[in-house]
Amino acid sequence: MASYDDDLRLAHVIGDMVDSLALSRFQAADLRVETKPDLTPVSDADQDAEELVRTQLRRTRPRDAVAGEEFAPTGHGSRQWVVDPIDGTKNFVRGVPVWATLLALLEDGEPVVGLVSAPALGRRWWASRGTGAWTGRSLSSARRIRVSEVSSLSDASFSYSSLGGWEERGLLPAFLRLTRTVWRTRAYGDFWSYMLLAEGSVDLCGEPELALHDMAALVPIITEAGGRFTSLDGKEGPFGGDALASNSTLHEAALSLLNAEHSQGADRTA
Repeated sequence: MASYDDDLRLAHVIGDMVDSLALSRFQAADLRVETKPDLTPVSDADQDAEELVRTQLRRTRPRDAVAGEEFAPTGHGSRQWVVDPIDGTKNFVRGVPVWATLLALLEDGEPVVGLVSAPALGRRWWASRGTGAWTGRSLSSARRIRVSEVSSLSDASFSYSSLGGWEERGLLPAFLRLTRTVWRTRAYGDFWSYMLLAEGSVDLCGEPELALHDMAALVPIITEAGGRFTSLDGKEGPFGGDALASNSTLHEAALSLLNAEHSQGADRTA
């Protein structure tokens, strides 16, 4: 099995640099916020953070491709870094400390390294293929994390981001069916839902509309913690445009609830 230790160390170094930059702009009086064509906000901190990541990767990994949220993809080849400079921009611009930088390495299309750094929370999570999932302030000060062992949806805690996206995608009935089945629901939102899942504090989380940069870094952390990450229709990995993550044990039951209409429709037409 290939070792990604050097790549993970680099991700930590870059994470430290972006933490400093983003924290210096968090709650800054002169923070500039604009609206992108998709009507989502972007701040000067988002753009500066992604440019910092790209600059460091050009210097240290010049042969690797890079894809991010704010700028066009660059490079070609089997290795691609994926960056979300500030996941949770709406929180960031309103002074809510739940935001993070997401950095992932994909090799041959598979996420093999993931780092999520949330400096305003004082938290960081990371994983590389085959080495487990970890949280802590640094590589030398870390504890290993694992998903929960909850085995019934009726005992499960489910986290999401908002109701609006589910309704816009026509998935609100499926979403509500799941929420009525589980023990507890909370909208921790964004990366935070998935990191709580990896730590075993949440058992299920899902979102109806996501991009690769929203998901790539989450996948190694969740899977190395023993969890499972798919699209809402069960496609493994971060390429389906939406996400369902779980402690693995609950995954099939959750997929069945979310896709019950499709199954019933197939039965009627069979």
